[in-house]
Amino acid sequence: MKYKLGTMAVAALMAASPVMADLVFPSLSYRTGPYAAGGIPFADGYADYFTMLNERDGGIGGVATRVLECETGYNTEKGVECYESTKGEGSLVYQPLSTGITYQLIPKTTADNIPMHTMGYGRTSAANGEVFSHTFNYPANYWNGASGAINYLLGENGGDLKGKKVALVYHNSAYGKEPIRTLEELSAKHGFEFKGVPVDHPGQEQKSQWLQIRRDKPDYVIMYGWGVMNQVAVQEAANIRFPMENFIGIWWSGSENDVLAAGAAANGYKALTFHGVGDDFPVFDDIKKHVVDTGKAAGAGDQIGTVLYNRGLYAAMLAAEAVKTAQEIHGEMDITPAMMRDGMEALEMTEEKMAALGLPNFGPSFKVSCQNHGGDGLVGVTQWDASAKTWSLISEFSASDNEVIGPLITEDSAAYAAENKIEAGCK
Repeated sequence: MKYKLGTMAVAALMAASPVMADLVFPSLSYRTGPYAAGGIPFADGYADYFTMLNERDGGIGGVATRVLECETGYNTEKGVECYESTKGEGSLVYQPLSTGITYQLIPKTTADNIPMHTMGYGRTSAANGEVFSHTFNYPANYWNGASGAINYLLGENGGDLKGKKVALVYHNSAYGKEPIRTLEELSAKHGFEFKGVPVDHPGQEQKSQWLQIRRDKPDYVIMYGWGVMNQVAVQEAANIRFPMENFIGIWWSGSENDVLAAGAAANGYKALTFHGVGDDFPVFDDIKKHVVDTGKAAGAGDQIGTVLYNRGLYAAMLAAEAVKTAQEIHGEMDITPAMMRDGMEALEMTEEKMAALGLPNFGPSFKVSCQNHGGDGLVGVTQWDASAKTWSLISEFSASDNEVIGPLITEDSAAYAAENKIEAGCK
């Protein structure tokens, strides 16, 4: 009888606990607060891609995925709380979607042996994997963006920016300040005059900044903004008749949210990108079929193809591909966070792989390694057509200036290693 009871207890336990645990992907989202308009479509794209994998493929390698969403409101303290409350769930990789949260989580994720992916944001020098063992920022970072903007302007000016004026309108935070040093170095190299123009959070009042720009008469304006700051800046630029084709935003200043409010006045505005635009990709047919039409979408299903939905989907796709890489390396389907880190460090994205995933020409090919957690840093430029209400990619994904960026990454990461007593090197 005791044996029988023991068997029943074991059977009950097995029924209560699945044989194969889920692959858990925490989503530090912000569907509330001043930046919700940007946070919502990203979170929807991130969740919908994993739902599609479950519905269409039965998960990744036969293991179901589970998105664990925790609301941060784009608040650093709440972001850290979300991390602490979800890390014990077997969370494979964190994507904070906030530079402030990223800075706080770099030492925590490293100590806990959990990787973090800060795609196109966060601490740029984390591209040095010999110092930042658990932080990745592929396929491009803030400094690649700054260089990409200048390279584009060089192309528009026959390779010569001498005597030109370039202003940076930036969110007065760790995020917005990231490109300043790079732009200073590039101004010295190429002979243009550079000036920074800070905008305090949340950026609803910018009249003084744009009056300053009208006085200074820069030839070009680059913007590192987020949320309402972007649409206010576009409107204020229109108010002073600054030519939109000479106004270029970083990828966090280049969504539909940033230009629609200005109507026709936003026509010609440009923004950097590290992924494709629009919904003309086969993967979206699968999302519509398996997720939207079955009522399983994270949102209303009306954001597909928008810039930030696509970015969330891209982040999820890269995470899923890192899982596959980790599964192959370790011969285990139900991987651990430590195994996930190995998969991210060995990730290689090719055009052949992207096409097979239903995302042909959606993003640049790149390769990650221990020395390089940032990928190849290729940057494209998009432009807004106000009449069609669409973004178009108007350049190829091109290399940024590693002669400038490489030494800056080495210098900053070395300072971080010294300050935190980190012995740099590949483990």
